[in-house]
Amino acid sequence: MRRYWGEIKDPVHGYVYVTEAEKEIIDSYPVQRLHRLRQLAGAEFVYPGANHTRFEHSIGVMYLAGCLSENPNLSQYLSEEEVQSIRIAALLHDVGHGPFSHVFEHLLVKFLNKTHEDMTPWIIQKSELSDIINGLGYDPNVIGKLAVGSLHKPGKAFIDQIIQSSVDVDKLDFVVRDTYHTGAEYGYVDVFRLIHMLDVLDENLAVDLGALSALESFMLARLESFKSIYFHRVGRAAQIMIAMAMEEAKDELGLVDFQSPEEYLAFNDYTVWTMLKKCEKSRKIMEDLERRKLLKCAYDRTFHVREKTMTSILSVEEIRNQMRDKIASEAGVETQSVVIDVPTLPSVPYHHSVLLEPMEVPVFHKTRQGRKVPQRLSDISGVFEVLKGFINILRVYTEEQHLEKVASAAAKVLGGTPSSVTISY
Repeated sequence: MRRYWGEIKDPVHGYVYVTEAEKEIIDSYPVQRLHRLRQLAGAEFVYPGANHTRFEHSIGVMYLAGCLSENPNLSQYLSEEEVQSIRIAALLHDVGHGPFSHVFEHLLVKFLNKTHEDMTPWIIQKSELSDIINGLGYDPNVIGKLAVGSLHKPGKAFIDQIIQSSVDVDKLDFVVRDTYHTGAEYGYVDVFRLIHMLDVLDENLAVDLGALSALESFMLARLESFKSIYFHRVGRAAQIMIAMAMEEAKDELGLVDFQSPEEYLAFNDYTVWTMLKKCEKSRKIMEDLERRKLLKCAYDRTFHVREKTMTSILSVEEIRNQMRDKIASEAGVETQSVVIDVPTLPSVPYHHSVLLEPMEVPVFHKTRQGRKVPQRLSDISGVFEVLKGFINILRVYTEEQHLEKVASAAAKVLGGTPSSVTISY
């Protein structure tokens, strides 16, 4: 039997009951550090309430992972030890994040060819967490792999998918949590309807079509959250400025020179913000952020496409740099005064701009005899057929004094400027 330590009151899910094993991990430095990593760095410039942290998100993901593991459709395949392992892995799924969360990913990818999902198993297996997890009777290597959905346990692919898949507990938590804290609530997501209607189909997680409406609401909420929260033009301006400051100061501050988990874990929003303010190369950017003197959006265009060509083109840094150089030349400004921003950059909370690939979500209907019959989602849901595809947003940012010149140049180089960008917030 699980031994419970007590409970944590969560504003989204209510009381979250915590086992003694989980309490020991929660009290570790790598998890307590998550108090000092905001979930949506930059969003507070748009939504003042968006100051929630990776810590409470991780508690929420652990809670939902427990709820899903105890769903009778899944629990029949899981031992008590596996359920606890899943909860621990869910709790630790974000310990690899750097300061300002996804914004630091820009440095990891560009200079180390890594993401926070490479850092997470490293932190779990090489920091103090390893001794704690071992002491509790679990394997840090197993927990580290499970935390990023790469355990690949034979016959139980669904265990990885609880934490990382199209409808995983990570997304189910952050969609409702981020809309709660920003106030930008575009539609209701019935998280627990989805959790109770998830099942195992050929060892993979699948959604019973009895929850089709909840699944449609979830996907619509993700799309709306992307446009109104994660890729809001003002929030992105702040994120870009933080990313620029970190890149300017990275050598002086050693931001990508860490050798041990302890050196990496010393970086958080507070320590790095202070370091960037003291560094000559990044001080001006940080002072502008503190006075809300943000970059301005000079061009904003959304592309809805059915294949990956546009995504691939915009993902290539050389192509974006050519676009930037041409716009800067046309506007008569320095190249560093022009910034091209697209969702495919790693500083966005999605590693790619494929927001919705509905066919990745296995669905089925159950016969009266209890047999699970796989179905094609787009044959059943008109909503998914409409949403299926790719969304790319191409933006050009510049300083306020260059706004008109760069807007005109971008329109000339990239095509007519939509009327929406004539208003700069």
